[in-house]
Amino acid sequence: MNLLIMGLPGAGKGTQAAKIVEEFGVAHISTGDMFREAMSNQTDMGKLAKSYIDKGELVPDEVTNGIVKERLAKQDIAEKGFLLDGYPRTIEQAYALDETLKELNLTLDGVVNIDVDPSSLVERLSGRIINRKTGETFHKVFNPPVGDYDENDFYQREDDKPETVKRRLDVNIAQGQPILDHYSEKGLVNNVNGNQEIDIVFEDVKKVISGLK
Repeated sequence: MNLLIMGLPGAGKGTQAAKIVEEFGVAHISTGDMFREAMSNQTDMGKLAKSYIDKGELVPDEVTNGIVKERLAKQDIAEKGFLLDGYPRTIEQAYALDETLKELNLTLDGVVNIDVDPSSLVERLSGRIINRKTGETFHKVFNPPVGDYDENDFYQREDDKPETVKRRLDVNIAQGQPILDHYSEKGLVNNVNGNQEIDIVFEDVKKVISGLK
């Protein structure tokens, strides 16, 4: 089973990805893990990626695509299948993935898209507050501090402020929609309602994946 998981920041994609890997035994291929592995193993693409990272520069698409290809060519993929998480991030990377899969004689069986209303994600992502004294993290709605406390005892990181969160979501939507459209044209996209309890979302995810077999 060869899968791709998509979802906006805060949609619970990472949680569902971990559950899919545990339930179905596929190889979890996340961008960060791939880069670390390639650099640790000093593959050609790993060395090239490190040369950009060491200079504080963005790793070009052709290097990222090359690292993905190296990983997908490994034996465990043929045996177990894969779950791609965090790649492709752009439509150009999606086209490159199409070519890579064709060259490796692999087929993408389905795209699981954890679909959550962006407005609810703003609330979910911008509610995080941090205690100035203890460093403990809370959420205004889902995990508020208990007992008597002063709001001045807490602060919010710039990344967690509503306006910053909304900008980040807008960027992700603009990047992700062409990718979803691309795979929708291939009949591969399966939307799962992410506005539910984690375990209920996963039950829906399992139904989708089981239906692909």
